[in-house]
Amino acid sequence: MTLDALRLEVPDIHDEHAEPLADLQAQLANARLQPPEHGLQQVLSLSFRLNRSAMTLLERQRTLQSFSEEFRHYAQPYSDERPPPALFVRLCAELAVGFKRLLLQILQSRHPSRPHLAWCLYMAQHFLAQTLLRNYQLYQEPPPSLWRDSHLLYWIGEYQNCLDEPVAAAFQPQPANTLRGLYQQMLLMALSNPFHLAEGEGPALFSALAPLAGLARLQPWDEDETGDTEGPTIDLTAAQPCLMLEQIAEIDNQYLRRFELGALLVALHEPAPLQSGKERQVLERVHQHWLGRQQRRHLRTDQQSNCQLIIGLAAIHAQLLDQRPSQCSAQVLDVSPGGARLLCNADQGPRLPVGQLLLLLSPSGTPTLALIRWRHLNSEGLHLGIRYLKGLPRPVWLRRAPSAQTHPGVLQSTPVPGNAWHHGLWLATGQFVEGENLWLQLASVHNQAIVPLTTANLATPLVARYPLKLA
Repeated sequence: MTLDALRLEVPDIHDEHAEPLADLQAQLANARLQPPEHGLQQVLSLSFRLNRSAMTLLERQRTLQSFSEEFRHYAQPYSDERPPPALFVRLCAELAVGFKRLLLQILQSRHPSRPHLAWCLYMAQHFLAQTLLRNYQLYQEPPPSLWRDSHLLYWIGEYQNCLDEPVAAAFQPQPANTLRGLYQQMLLMALSNPFHLAEGEGPALFSALAPLAGLARLQPWDEDETGDTEGPTIDLTAAQPCLMLEQIAEIDNQYLRRFELGALLVALHEPAPLQSGKERQVLERVHQHWLGRQQRRHLRTDQQSNCQLIIGLAAIHAQLLDQRPSQCSAQVLDVSPGGARLLCNADQGPRLPVGQLLLLLSPSGTPTLALIRWRHLNSEGLHLGIRYLKGLPRPVWLRRAPSAQTHPGVLQSTPVPGNAWHHGLWLATGQFVEGENLWLQLASVHNQAIVPLTTANLATPLVARYPLKLA
């Protein structure tokens, strides 16, 4: 199965002749003059017909902008504690249908601009988020197609590189202002045990998540991490927000993501002057559900200690050769067998992006290879969530030919039962390509061995790890 925009759930066009749009504004204005329920019914019926009628891209966009204004009008009574009627939930779903159809038209156009595409993806996701929220307010499950479409919109945004395009959308309750934030706002709502929320707490939680949700990240799936990571597993092809404890993903790993919550969990404890007391209370109560019972094999232990960091592949290679590269001081805040949380000076931020390779040097113990999984900057400094890369790190040189230029690498070797070893070769991303035959030389060995470069089993924008078989 592949993810494709054509899998978005939209109804067929029943009328190839476009609905007359000249009197649309008059019809919408007339609906506002009716009693609220009757006016809502008129707007819903009109939206239903137009979503199934042929229109040009520009006509559909202008029509949906008009309906978005009507949505704001009819949403006002339900922006806080009052639960909405079923008609309003259906209107949310119809507006999502309209923007999904517009998205298909934009994708089929010749040269869609990224801001235009980002806006349409965001609006489609926003009305799916509204449908989700309003179903939760009525204590009912949203339709399974909602999650399939939400995951697909995220995937399209990821593929089109517009997850973080800011969108100005004046809706209440407040949504996050990017597609990434809005999608993750939905995931967090679903993970917050929504059917246990008191009446009126749903919109308060949704608003409280708006400025926070974008801090989380969906990370590529890595089988080596299973059990040692925080955060649920997301299957982008599934009709559910995340996989349950007993579920096994039977899908290509390219469609699996880890929902990394480290930076968000740190930010929860920071001052938030614009946050209401009610929002603060509901966040405090629900955030314990986000990780789920199954998400950690190892408990975290608070620990206050100092360490030194060697930053980046080249510096780690130099350190392993006793060449004493520059170091960065850090404080260990808590640890588990799978990783740790560190605190560094804020000015080290440019050197410590997510995906950077580190070597931890502690006063006692052997150097530990690690990878930055998340980061968060606040008044205390730069918080880093790191994952330990277990095994013995050793410096190696790589060449394309026996006498060619040398490139630094780090060999990560882990013992396995039976006096055998698993080896992983860390290289700078993009330095070599899959299938190349390289000459590898260990620091303590004069001979070189030819090794074929296989597919990387762990990659970031900075480094990649390739499994090796060595004699």
